[in-house]
Amino acid sequence: MPVPKRKKPRSRTRSRKSQWKGSIPPYADCPQCHKPRLPHRACPNCGTYAGRQVVTTE
Repeated sequence: MPVPKRKKPRSRTRSRKSQWKGSIPPYADCPQCHKPRLPHRACPNCGTYAGRQVVTTE
């Protein structure tokens, strides 16, 4: 297995790591209660998914 001959400088490693950026997850409106929810998930507010009740909520 190949091994690097020289140690990489700390600045090169940190500059590479600084370019990684997370993004805000996309939100979709629930068709039943019109509250924001994550796509392809049951609504945490009303408990519906694809037009039917899948989770019981109070």
